[in-house]
Amino acid sequence: MTETPLIALKRVTKVYGRGSTALSALKGVDLTIQAGDFVAIMGPSGSGKSTAMNTLGCLDTPTTGEYLFNGVHVETLSRDQRARLRRRFLGFVFQGFNLLARTSAQENVELPLLYRGESAAARHTAAAKALASVGLAGWEHHTPAELSGGQQQRVAIARAIVTEPAVLLADEPTGNLDTQRSREIMELLWGLNVDHGITVLMVTHEADMAAYAKRIVRFVDGVVESDQPNPNPTGLRKSVAVAEAQATQTVGSA
Repeated sequence: MTETPLIALKRVTKVYGRGSTALSALKGVDLTIQAGDFVAIMGPSGSGKSTAMNTLGCLDTPTTGEYLFNGVHVETLSRDQRARLRRRFLGFVFQGFNLLARTSAQENVELPLLYRGESAAARHTAAAKALASVGLAGWEHHTPAELSGGQQQRVAIARAIVTEPAVLLADEPTGNLDTQRSREIMELLWGLNVDHGITVLMVTHEADMAAYAKRIVRFVDGVVESDQPNPNPTGLRKSVAVAEAQATQTVGSA
């Protein structure tokens, strides 16, 4: 029996405007994503990758076609229903961090839980846990101005995962970071995917960042040009190297 995909786009189109000014951003996209996948979405400017991400994140709706999330036809949902789906199942990470400047890391991470009506005690506990999971235990009371770019992105990721989403959508998550901080963020995303089972969908234009993913999908002119598995993701290579180093250290100390 074929496993039902977590996400499926079927012949999805998206047209902005009407008549002679109409712009077709998506032109019949078919895409399936299984739970636990890590997919990098690439393509040149205007290729449709960002429109596809907005559709997957329930921030936009198809003009035609079907979007199924866990078997539910998202394209038929009302705006309020899509908002509830976002709050319950999706987490978002953006290039620009989007943190509240005068608010502590703890309070920034608590925001999604505040919108969901969680108690103060529950928010505090969940936010502290999320910050610890991204390596920021002890930084709860620092504001964004007191954090490096990499730390700010970690706060943004903690905010995205504090609701324990099924899917993390990351739009150019390393775009504002240097090479070392970018690698740290990608290793963090890899760990969330492999260790916590979060499905990761990431838009990026950087091939070395896409190399962390298990699958690479390329958009061109509003369609999926290629969809290829990545048999040797960077994240996997690093995990194996760490495991081998730990095993060698254990043998050497025996």
